Amino acid sequence: MKVLLTGANGYIGRRLKQTLLNEKVSLRLFVRNPKSVDPDLEVEIAEGNTFDSDSLNRALKGVDVAYYLIHSLQDKNYKELDRQSAQNFLDAAIKQGVKRIVYLGGLGVKEQASKHLLSRIETGEILSSQPHKIETIWIRAGVIIGSGSSSFEIIRHLTEKLPLMVTPKWVKTLAQPIGVDDVISYLNASKDLNIEKNLIVDIGSQKMTYKEMMLGCAHALGLRRWIFPLPILTINLSSYWLNFFTPVPYTVARSLIEGLSSEVLIQNNHAKEYFPQIHPISFESAVKKAIQNMEENQVFSRWSDAGGEHDQWEKHYKDDPASAVLMDRQSVKIGIIPKEIVYHTFTSIGGKEGWFGYNWLWEIRGIMDKMIGGAGLNRGRRDPHKLRIGESIDFWRVEDLSVNERLLLYAQMKVPGKAWLEFKIIEDELIQTAYFYPRGLFGRLYWYVLVPIHYLVFRNMIKTILDKAHKKSLIK
Repeated sequence: MKVLLTGANGYIGRRLKQTLLNEKVSLRLFVRNPKSVDPDLEVEIAEGNTFDSDSLNRALKGVDVAYYLIHSLQDKNYKELDRQSAQNFLDAAIKQGVKRIVYLGGLGVKEQASKHLLSRIETGEILSSQPHKIETIWIRAGVIIGSGSSSFEIIRHLTEKLPLMVTPKWVKTLAQPIGVDDVISYLNASKDLNIEKNLIVDIGSQKMTYKEMMLGCAHALGLRRWIFPLPILTINLSSYWLNFFTPVPYTVARSLIEGLSSEVLIQNNHAKEYFPQIHPISFESAVKKAIQNMEENQVFSRWSDAGGEHDQWEKHYKDDPASAVLMDRQSVKIGIIPKEIVYHTFTSIGGKEGWFGYNWLWEIRGIMDKMIGGAGLNRGRRDPHKLRIGESIDFWRVEDLSVNERLLLYAQMKVPGKAWLEFKIIEDELIQTAYFYPRGLFGRLYWYVLVPIHYLVFRNMIKTILDKAHKKSLIK
């Protein structure tokens, strides 16, 4: 069996990829950036995207089962993009003779669905629209609970930070949460299911309100919390509330809040009928497992790992620091300090380690970013020691990574332009460069107003990196 996996760098995709590799299937990954794939993995790599028909046809050639784990929630035009992407994928899959598509969508009734849930339902309908030409297994899940999932991060952050919560009335909405490992089990088993028809499979555990989920999370964390729902909190206020107290940016928070007004309950019994071997764990067990993974630094993937919001202006410019017109460059000689120690020092940046000095300035910038709907600093990082291309560090994304040589970060905070931060080792020198491509006059003013702060922060940053690396080398 030849399997194609799309969304391989996303929250679900990374975990499903590992499961498929453990089963020794012949796996091909369809990715935008081949460098984001671990070179040690025994997989084929197909570069491209679902809006490029040539790359899509190459990726699907010779494939038996194709997993569709793509959605464009962080793009402003995600509904249209999702429809176009799904249609392109279906057409190419039929053309290349693919036998089965497996799609992960969301629970919900179309007549009552929010804009976000409706888009997921429409995607499933498109992928299932040619049953006489290709089989489609459509797995539908609601609230996914696991370390790094957006739902769990929202629930955990609210529960940990707010002993007393005055909440919108949506906390009374019913849902059927499910642990992420169970989602992976259903997806994995779908490739081997012996049927010759389309199938919709709704998955989940017990029925719960969102209030019960937050109180259940508090219990698992050993905390006491009080929740008082009020009918007066609007979608806008709730979205800003989530944006400020959780790691999700405003655009994602708003889509999720709109969805919370709709019940997401199982509509069929197909999970038990076709997958009797899978027994979903309870909500509290899923929460405890997620917490344990976090405490043991075993977070395998996070909701923010892949992609980000790109507006129309950004699409006109190459996503490359070479396009920058303004920069701040600092350099120091590393002397006898081994390159690998310097590298491991600067790749520990962000999260609990902070930003090598003036952390209070970074905190202020993070708060300002949250106030205007950005990601802020509280996304942290997945692992305190390891990085991989595509994942987030606070309000940056790892754009490039070369062991013992280079780390390139792309700014995902709200800025009037595009920004990068690069650390690079060339021979016996560490070079640290902040790049900025301004958007119009305001972008240039923004840069020049911050020049004094950049001077303090970036000059201190490279000095601290070298000092820390020097101390580590003495210990070794």
